[in-house]
Amino acid sequence: MPDKKIIEHTINWIKNIVIDLNFCPFAAKALLKKSIRYVVLPKTTALKCLEELSSELNYLDDNSNYETTFIILPTDFKTFDSYLSLVEKAEKLISENNYDGVYQLASFHPKYCFAGSTNSDAANYTNRSPYPMLHILREDSVTKALAHFPHPEKIPERNIELARDKGIKYMQLLRAACMQ
Repeated sequence: MPDKKIIEHTINWIKNIVIDLNFCPFAAKALLKKSIRYVVLPKTTALKCLEELSSELNYLDDNSNYETTFIILPTDFKTFDSYLSLVEKAEKLISENNYDGVYQLASFHPKYCFAGSTNSDAANYTNRSPYPMLHILREDSVTKALAHFPHPEKIPERNIELARDKGIKYMQLLRAACMQ
């Protein structure tokens, strides 16, 4: 599948789920400002992915017009466990390169499952994306956005409640529609 199509699916997911369901109250601004960078890594390994993550951190250092980067992994890390292993290594790389407090990593995967949750819990769709991906966010931008949002600590709880209210079938259909 061409990178352009993968990015289109990702943008559809951001618009139709993340923004329309208000899972992330500051995603709309970044999308409107075109300050989101998309990097597609087809047929990659954990090592290549970590090298790309390092490159993207450097890129963001040098390009303040981008708020965030999605590293999209359309063909690899299909199992959630293999993906979680990658996330653990990615977070370690961020720390080892002294980026704690500068960038944070958000994780999204088609089979995302919160600890203690069942696979059929609609709440998992708050983090279920079309493809495995690593999302790099500027921590200062997140802090500034949250300062203007009432009760930011309640965002995850609200998202889980909303997804459960919508139900598993609705959330499955909504994400599937992003791939059209």
